[in-house]
Amino acid sequence: MAEAPEDGLSEAPHFHGHRDRLRARFREAGAQALADYELLELVLFRAVPRRDVKPLAKALVDRFGSFAEVVAAPPPLLAEVPGMRDAIITELKVVEAAAQRLAKGQVKRRPALSSWSAVIDYCRTAMAYAEREQVRVLFLDKRNQLIADEVLQTGTVDHAPVYPREVVKRALEVSASALILFHNHPTTPISITLDHARYH
Repeated sequence: MAEAPEDGLSEAPHFHGHRDRLRARFREAGAQALADYELLELVLFRAVPRRDVKPLAKALVDRFGSFAEVVAAPPPLLAEVPGMRDAIITELKVVEAAAQRLAKGQVKRRPALSSWSAVIDYCRTAMAYAEREQVRVLFLDKRNQLIADEVLQTGTVDHAPVYPREVVKRALEVSASALILFHNHPTTPISITLDHARYH
C-alpha cells in the first residue's frame, strides 16, 4: 500500500473528476450545499492545480475549526499545517481581503444602524481574528451612513489605549454626526465590544 505523501497533497488520479463534480455542485446548489472543507477545496484548487487537496482542506478545518477561521488564521499558524505553501497562504489571504472589502461595501450601501446585526457582522469580519487588540471607529453622518472606518489604535494582545480627544477631533474632521467605537479581544476569538455615541 502506498504511503501518504508528507505534504498532505495526494496525487491520486481521481481528483480531476472530483474537482469537476464539486464545481458543478457549487454552481447548481450554491455554497450552502457544501461543507466547510469542500468550499475550502474550491479555494485551494487555484493555488494547487494538479494535486488532490481534500486531505489538506480537511486538515485545515480540523485545525482551525471552520472555513472562516481558516481564511482568517495568521500566516505563521497556517504555515504549521503540513502541505501548506506560500501560494496557498496567499490565496487564503486574498479571500480574507475580499470578504473584508465586501463587508465594508455592504455597510456603505445602506444605513449602518438600520441593521445592528449587519454592523456586528462587519466588525467581526474586519478584526475578530486580529492578533493584537485594535480600537476602530465607524464615523456616521446624520442619516447613519458610513463616512469612514478607521483604526484608531493598535495595541498589544490585551491592551489598546483610547484618547477621547483624538476620537472627537477626527469626528469633527470628517463631519460625523455619530460614531461607533469597537475593539476586539485577541484572547477570545470573535469577541467584539461596541459602543455607540451621537452628538450635535
